[in-house]
Amino acid sequence: MDIKVLKKDDTKVSFQISKINPSIANAIRRYILAYVPTMAIDEIEFKKNGSALYDEMLALRLGLTPLKTDLKSYKLWEGKEADRPHSAQYELKLTMNVEGPLTVYASDLESQDPKVVPAIEKTIITKLLEGQSIELIATARLGQGKEHAKYTPGLAIYRGVPQLTTTKDSKVTAVLEKLSEVIEKKGTGLEIKDLTRWNEAHEDFCEMNGIEVTSSKE
Repeated sequence: MDIKVLKKDDTKVSFQISKINPSIANAIRRYILAYVPTMAIDEIEFKKNGSALYDEMLALRLGLTPLKTDLKSYKLWEGKEADRPHSAQYELKLTMNVEGPLTVYASDLESQDPKVVPAIEKTIITKLLEGQSIELIATARLGQGKEHAKYTPGLAIYRGVPQLTTTKDSKVTAVLEKLSEVIEKKGTGLEIKDLTRWNEAHEDFCEMNGIEVTSSKE
């Protein structure tokens, strides 16, 4: 198995794996979703909730709010729930104290640890009217997607590397002009030069212009 990182930023990583079959690729995908530890809000103590949402609904939204995860500072508890230690190695506190009228965003959560904060600050939690307020203390812990969807680290997908096949009837020039940032000419054929930008719209355009697109199974 060979792995080549194609692109990486704060929210996404694209990599190419060769010398494997689709079943192995799918196993890697499923493992990422089920077993990569992720920090999420697990318990909430409401001091005050004057919003239009019940405590349970507000807790659900906060629990599904993605948090940045620091795997070096926190440990995943794998024992019995009753024996879970309440120490700084296994959990941290976040607080919220807001008063309307305003829109409550994920960024209104104040964390004890600057490394563990909402990943998407502008996620809307709820809206408060004049005189409404929310005050709470939340406990975040490491967990895995196999336990609850809130611990799923993100989306993981895979696909075969597209192979382009041309014929004498293919409109190669038109495709190169339209998709010059994605496709380039290699010898007598065409090749994708940026796999991270390739999508179904490019595939449809190639098929419309007589270029067959197939996916590699390795």
